[in-house]
Amino acid sequence: MHAMPKLKFLIVVGLSLGLMFFCNSHHPFELSFPPLGKLFSPFDGFWQNANANPTGHKDLKLTGLSGPVEVVFDERMVPHIFGQNKADVFFAQGYITAMDRLWQMDIAVRATCGMLAEVMGPSLLDRDRLQRKKGLLFAAENALAAFKDSELDMEIGEAYTAGVNAYIAQLSPRDYPIEFKLLNYKPTPWSPLKSAIFFKSMAESLCARHQDLEASNALAFWGQETFDFLYPDENPKQSPIIPKTVEWAFEPIPIANMDTIEKALTSTTYRQKEFPQPPPFLGSNNWAVAGDKTANGKPILCNDPHLQLTLPSIWYEIQLHAPEFNAYGVSLPGTPGVIIGFNEHIAWGETNVGHDVLDWYKIDWVDQKKNSYYVDGAVKEIDMRYDTIWIRGQSMPHIEPIKMTVWGPVVYEADGEAYQDLAMRWIAHDKPNKRDFYEIGTFYHLMTADDTESYLNALEGYDSPAQNFVFASNNGDIAIQVNGKFPLKKKGQGRFVQEGNSSKNAWAGYIPRTQVPKVINPARGFVASANQHSAGPSYPYYYNGGFDDYRGRFINEQLTDLENIEVRDMKALQLNNFSLKAKEALPLLLAAIDTFEFSAPGMALLQALKAWDYRYEAAAKAPVLFEEWFAAFYKLTFDELDATAKEMDILYPESWRLIALLEEAPKHVFFDLKATTDLEDAAAIAKKAFEEVIDAYAAQFASADFDWGNTKATTITHLGRIDAFNSDLIYCGGSADAPNAIKKGHGPSWRMIVVLGEEVEAYGVFPGGQSGNPGSAFYDNTIQTWATGDYYPLFLMKEPKDQRVKPLLTMNLQ
Repeated sequence: MHAMPKLKFLIVVGLSLGLMFFCNSHHPFELSFPPLGKLFSPFDGFWQNANANPTGHKDLKLTGLSGPVEVVFDERMVPHIFGQNKADVFFAQGYITAMDRLWQMDIAVRATCGMLAEVMGPSLLDRDRLQRKKGLLFAAENALAAFKDSELDMEIGEAYTAGVNAYIAQLSPRDYPIEFKLLNYKPTPWSPLKSAIFFKSMAESLCARHQDLEASNALAFWGQETFDFLYPDENPKQSPIIPKTVEWAFEPIPIANMDTIEKALTSTTYRQKEFPQPPPFLGSNNWAVAGDKTANGKPILCNDPHLQLTLPSIWYEIQLHAPEFNAYGVSLPGTPGVIIGFNEHIAWGETNVGHDVLDWYKIDWVDQKKNSYYVDGAVKEIDMRYDTIWIRGQSMPHIEPIKMTVWGPVVYEADGEAYQDLAMRWIAHDKPNKRDFYEIGTFYHLMTADDTESYLNALEGYDSPAQNFVFASNNGDIAIQVNGKFPLKKKGQGRFVQEGNSSKNAWAGYIPRTQVPKVINPARGFVASANQHSAGPSYPYYYNGGFDDYRGRFINEQLTDLENIEVRDMKALQLNNFSLKAKEALPLLLAAIDTFEFSAPGMALLQALKAWDYRYEAAAKAPVLFEEWFAAFYKLTFDELDATAKEMDILYPESWRLIALLEEAPKHVFFDLKATTDLEDAAAIAKKAFEEVIDAYAAQFASADFDWGNTKATTITHLGRIDAFNSDLIYCGGSADAPNAIKKGHGPSWRMIVVLGEEVEAYGVFPGGQSGNPGSAFYDNTIQTWATGDYYPLFLMKEPKDQRVKPLLTMNLQ
């Protein structure tokens, strides 16, 4: 599909001979630009990255292995690694992953812990400073300190590190991935700390979202009564992950001062702009159906994590085989093990939990020096941490001072009464309690698990980012656990910025792991999660966060109705473009304007909406109209917030709350437009919003190019934002609120279906390719397969000569 980068390489080869003689010094205007002579050199330059398809056999001599390792690369260049012990297998995983994804591994670490200015110059210093202030490096150091308490985690982490470094050590400049050449820097050695940083990059993406400042500003704007009305904790229509019929067979821990939480003052506002966060409702789907509901009587497990779509992909497909395990799935380049996958006995997968585990505390300084602060009337001194940030082109580093408090690092610090100094309390900063294994060990134990008990034991080592771990086994069991480390909170705690001068506002501890929601073999015959609430209102502990309102309900409805399930049914559900949000909102909007007349072009749009089946198919026109209409209707309804939103971040109500208002109270005062003297209702603003749709789309509605696939314009972007290395437009359906949650740049980053049984049957696909090299045939070769909803068979090879796989390349590492 993606021929353009390869064409560009050919053009560059033709130009390089002519240009290299004139370009043997740094570009005078940009220090980070590479020496063009070196870049265009036919011997070391980036034409070397336009590699031919690797085939045949290679023998490699590597220091660090205790025995031979055989690697079989299948027709998609997925490595199947066979070793005689686990250390050698993880060494080989590090080596092979670096061979395909070295620059991705490097840049992910730099972006997470604040080391981009070192290779990209002073323009990235402010971003690096923020990452250090947020404590990402501090968090990784704490995680590594915990890993060092575990013989298992360190054995695996050090073996993986040795493999990565064995690959780096043999590189010459001509072998560097093209991004190193374009940015003119070289790889540096890997370390277990870098793997810990990579785990924290996932924590930043999946459990660092917060709305404390926005919610506090909304509370100050509306007052408590209106805020509670517009922003309830739960959607009453929710269908939680753990069925509401599940009873909690434990005595909850009592929380002291339950009713004395000191909320943010309703007059307090926070005018600093919140730092960039991951997109809201980064989602995923997973489920497992019991044999009673399948055609062949065996459980089926499915998982499709919805993340940012990038080239190279966030996932690296791999099989790892040692005497202790034989596991297949996807790994994260930079961390050892299989993260989502299966072995001969079980399958497992994850979705994001979404609990709020990051709270903000306002610091009450003793004086203007801001070196000490009050807690419960006592003075506490800050602990000062100094982080060194190197900057390309500068001989001296920047030293970033970070003030550490009992709550965490002071991230927001500014002068002026309009700004408040705020400290971050984040679960990912914590050093885990001492135990036998941690996150690395969790995935190792999942790779070796063979039943429900070993699956549950594996999860005990995992803290953050919290995930819903789904499970199925070939003995017929299915299960799901909401797994991680969760704070004990008083009701409402963490929704707003809290006063940092009172210990009453601290978390009361952590929910015991034995009391974290889970269910095994439920009566309904399936387990499922799609980032909705973990449990219903009967669950005795309070939690808040960002939760899905549509996909989870729809998937639960579908799985309830399905019987005699086959793989094709599971593919159809993963690829389903139906939106429950549209089904609930559109009939109400149509009914609201039923008595109004519109122009002929407007009536054509209206008829398209009336005929729509709520499916976001690529060729459909109605999804474009609905999205525009609902967005305009939403903006007009909450026009009260517009002026304030220009001055500060403020929380807007969730879409389900607006739909409920439209259904239950169409004459509510919120539907009145502040800019007019008339008293509007829901019908009036629905009409006004639809007229905006007519103005925007009537002229182009009949065009063959006007449809959802072209309007959504899904594209997969290169991690370094190098346009030539992006994908072309991917014409496909999908919606954030449909199971097939493809948006412009986010969506199902890996689709997997596993049928358990005596012989495991599995299918999967991700949008990208195994190689991180844009000049490789395996850089983006799977995108079209993914876009059209096709899958590849996943072969859990039993030996290197397994006849089901026809290798493109084999390697012997020794």
